[in-house]
Amino acid sequence: MTGDETATAPEPEGIRPARAGRPAQAVARLSAPIRVVLGLAIAAVGVAFLLVSMTVQTIALVTGIGIFLVGVAVLLVPGDREEAAGSGSRSLPVIISRVLGALLVLLGAGMALWPAAGAPLLAQLLTAALIVFAVATAVRALRPGADQRVTGIIAALATLAVAAITVFWPVLTLVVFRLGVGAWFVFIGLQLVVRALWQRSPRPHAAAPRRGVRWLRTIGATVALVLAVALAAGSGALLGGTPLPVPDAFYTPPATVPSAPGTLIRSEPMTIGVPAGAKAWRILYTTTHPDGSPAVSSGTVLAPADPGPDPLPLLTVAHGTVGVVPGCAPSLSAAPFADGAGTAMVDMVTKHGWVAVTSDYIGLGTKGPHPYLVGDAEARNVWDASKAVLGFDAVKVSTDTVIWGHSQGGQGSLWTGQIASSYAPEFTVKGIAAFAPASDLYALAEAIKTETAGKTVSAYIAATWDRVFPELEVEENLTPGSAGPVERIGGLCFNGHDGLAAILRGSQVPNQIFPNTLLGGPFGEKLKEQEPTGPFPAPLLVAQGLADPLVKPAIQHAWVQGRCDAGIPIDYRTYPGLGHVELVGPDSPLTPQLEQWTLDRWDGKAPTPDCDHLPVG
Repeated sequence: MTGDETATAPEPEGIRPARAGRPAQAVARLSAPIRVVLGLAIAAVGVAFLLVSMTVQTIALVTGIGIFLVGVAVLLVPGDREEAAGSGSRSLPVIISRVLGALLVLLGAGMALWPAAGAPLLAQLLTAALIVFAVATAVRALRPGADQRVTGIIAALATLAVAAITVFWPVLTLVVFRLGVGAWFVFIGLQLVVRALWQRSPRPHAAAPRRGVRWLRTIGATVALVLAVALAAGSGALLGGTPLPVPDAFYTPPATVPSAPGTLIRSEPMTIGVPAGAKAWRILYTTTHPDGSPAVSSGTVLAPADPGPDPLPLLTVAHGTVGVVPGCAPSLSAAPFADGAGTAMVDMVTKHGWVAVTSDYIGLGTKGPHPYLVGDAEARNVWDASKAVLGFDAVKVSTDTVIWGHSQGGQGSLWTGQIASSYAPEFTVKGIAAFAPASDLYALAEAIKTETAGKTVSAYIAATWDRVFPELEVEENLTPGSAGPVERIGGLCFNGHDGLAAILRGSQVPNQIFPNTLLGGPFGEKLKEQEPTGPFPAPLLVAQGLADPLVKPAIQHAWVQGRCDAGIPIDYRTYPGLGHVELVGPDSPLTPQLEQWTLDRWDGKAPTPDCDHLPVG
């Protein structure tokens, strides 16, 4: 659709091909009105995109209308001099162009007529439509006698780069990038109108300004190409994560492994990420899989720089979400002691002389699968790490212990306390502290199933539970379009650059990952089984940030109220304005309170439950 082909004056009647049909002549005569009408309609769709707030389904409907109109424009507007003159002949480029126009019409109609078919399909249709339009643009630019070939090729490449961006950001394309799509529709529509009006202008007056117009088109197409390629490349880098550390030979168990859970296999000193005033070791020890079969896990031990010969107080720590693949193990991290209430843990070691033991959990560092948010399995991994340290020659620890945990580890710490008497009777639990614990996993899954953080956590559950509980057939029953994102998110750790990539990928999962039918069946029942209900063998502290976007304060309050109603005393503390991570940050008011609460439990001071006057959730 170039100026040359539309501005050429019709040949004299006497030399027109005799076989020119009346329909072709009619289309040629109506070329300018068709362009104006279609251009205004396409521009109107773009304006609607820019100004009107829309749901995903509405976006699909309006996008479909716009793509449909663009396809009609490609189909009906004359494409070369012969066709504009009414020739019945058809060159191969023209035929290809018309086929591509028909594809655009079909793609647009599909999006407009079935807007509720699901965002994954809609995003794929939009990507396909952009690719088809890019090919159509390139075909037109390369046909014989075409004007501004270089500009057309650049515009086609820019459109392909935009299509790549829609692959990276499907939801963003439909919800936020709709502004870019709207601007594209406005540009296409106004371009049709301008060309139609230019076609009607006398040739002598059109010649001079056309040079400037051609340069502007070329510059605009080049700028669009550079920006689109930069965005596509940046998106790939942002969502790709970072190379994960590879567990070395330390994490590979020997051919013969002791059968008893909680047996130390090996240890080695750590040098990276160890805080001043402390020394640390990696440990490899025996534990069990969720089904009770033998397994091997890794972990860390953090002790004072000069531990001395006497047994030291033991802090048993369950870490929060770091990912679900071996490379995500905290013991492999450059900051192995920064997770959760890391500042308070380091203070307990370096200022108060405690020893902190943290399990990586199986599947992190060692062979999996990782029992992500499977409470009983995590608790056995945690207890077996503490049991292994009882046989560790480098440092002596007491069999009295206080248990900590944040987020996933908060659920883990509650379960660690809950199974203490049956699984680890050799230990005396002095206190249990859980910070923003995933206490009611089913309610949490329901509440955040459509939110970005919820989709990321759901992806981790889906990636692990399909192996931990194969009878549930989780991956076979995910919502359409979720399997690919689950696989990609499952390969990312939840820290550093990888954590950002995991969250961003979660934001681009178009639907909730677990359909309501799955949540309402055996899978939902298994989620409910992960709720720690007690009894607990020691005073219990639960801390919750009231600005937590992941573990909802209302859900936590309901769980605490339920335990109080069951006669379980809880010290429940809430922190206005603090989110999920800020709750355990170094500047959080919880940090010094947690340290003092832990020291009080060790000293046997009376606990301070507040079930009679719980803070407002």
